Amino acid sequence: MKESADLFKILSVDKRIEIVERLKKEPMSVNALAEALGITQSAVSQHLRVLKSAGLVRDERQGYWIYYSLNKDALEKCRQRLNRICTCGCLGGQLTLERRQRDSSKTK
Repeated sequence: MKESADLFKILSVDKRIEIVERLKKEPMSVNALAEALGITQSAVSQHLRVLKSAGLVRDERQGYWIYYSLNKDALEKCRQRLNRICTCGCLGGQLTLERRQRDSSKTK
């Protein structure tokens, strides 16, 4: 339970969510992220350090630059954790889609 609480605490920072959103599209360097987010390279580095220590982000050196990308397996585990505690019944949209399909077949 503490692991989930720590994860949600890490993701409670808006800029970290923005970083995750950017990295979903493509790997990026600190410089590119800083420019895209309008914050300093130092701030980006600190956010990436936290995300990396949580296992959500990976880094890969390519020559002089280090590119950061999402650890999609870790992100999927986060989604699964959230679905387990979600009380709205959506289960990431899948259950809602299945219910709609079932309900529409009942009315035919």
